[in-house]
Amino acid sequence: MILENALVMKMDMADQDLSNGIIRVKEVVTKSDVDHFIRLPWHLYVDDPNWVPPLLMERREHLHRKKNPFFEHARAVYWLAYRDNRPVGRITAQIDQIGLEKHQNATGQFGFLEAEDDPDIFCTLLTTAEKWLHSHGMKHVQGPFSFSINDEPGLLVEGFSKPPSLMMGHALPYYGSRLEEFGYTKAKDLIAYDFSIVADGLPTPSLRIANRLKNHDRVIIRNLNKARLSDDVRLILDIFNDAWSDNWGFVPFTESEKEKIIRDFKLLIEPDHVCIIEFEGRPVAFGLTLPNLNEAIADLNGKLFPFGWAKLFYRLKFNKVKTVRLPLMGVRKEFQRSWMGAAMSFIIIEMVHNRNKEQGRIQGELSWVLEDNIGVRRIIESTGCEPYKIYRIYEKVLP
Repeated sequence: MILENALVMKMDMADQDLSNGIIRVKEVVTKSDVDHFIRLPWHLYVDDPNWVPPLLMERREHLHRKKNPFFEHARAVYWLAYRDNRPVGRITAQIDQIGLEKHQNATGQFGFLEAEDDPDIFCTLLTTAEKWLHSHGMKHVQGPFSFSINDEPGLLVEGFSKPPSLMMGHALPYYGSRLEEFGYTKAKDLIAYDFSIVADGLPTPSLRIANRLKNHDRVIIRNLNKARLSDDVRLILDIFNDAWSDNWGFVPFTESEKEKIIRDFKLLIEPDHVCIIEFEGRPVAFGLTLPNLNEAIADLNGKLFPFGWAKLFYRLKFNKVKTVRLPLMGVRKEFQRSWMGAAMSFIIIEMVHNRNKEQGRIQGELSWVLEDNIGVRRIIESTGCEPYKIYRIYEKVLP
């Protein structure tokens, strides 16, 4: 442990004399460091009208090792790159023990990558993260993940002209090129779908399949029970863990992470925007739609005080948010690749459309879907949804 700490300290405080001046990489340790780490994007995206400032309070909690249950099974280090005592870049490196045990691939991750458009800054940050991962036995690196595939995965590579939806990232167009210059290649693309709520509902063929299941005497379709909200959210996360368990990169939600989701989403969840499908008395599929918080906070500049709380409450309470996101949907594995599984997906998408149209919302996002999950992509695209953003996960073999 002493040797590892010495290695990290030496690496963190190293000054690198590069072509555009000295770049100093420093581990994020103090409260001031954390503030600089969080606020760096304000400088980088100053001219980008589609960037949404995150809530400062939420970002601090997400990075806090005692408040984020991710750290019950993972470890991470954060760094800032400085030039002339000015922050110019940031990165994290993390190792998730659950992911290692599930995939047996000796793969660590990087995340939260942001930097000025200078290859030297990217080189310095990525080298620092790679060295730390290698010193802890990792043979491969993937990213960005901030922190987990269940948080904000992937780097935006297509779709820069529209703001990101709730819990989806944004990026500057040069980020992908800089990663590729440093030897990173595509591991997987994640697709975000746009759907118009003001348009007509499901096409007739999809509606016919959905109605066939609705009329099944052993099927019950219900909304979330507000009186047992915690139980129902825990239930749908259990379905999610089963439905997604064979997907690329999947890491299950732990019990602590489920509890945090319940706490975080309690004010956002609208019971009639959660669809739970039961077959023979057993819940087997679900869809969870949330108002697009990014729309509600876009003009708050990351601050809830002194008046941000009131604005946010008003916008959420009185349906002033006109966009939504479907971040979680799942069908138990036993029903996948069957007409019943397809019908369940159609029912969920129909519910998303109808409920939100009734409330005057105009646009939604279904995200994210793996590029090679052809079955799900066909179902979604058959309802009229169109891919409009691509998030790329990169990978590299460590030397």
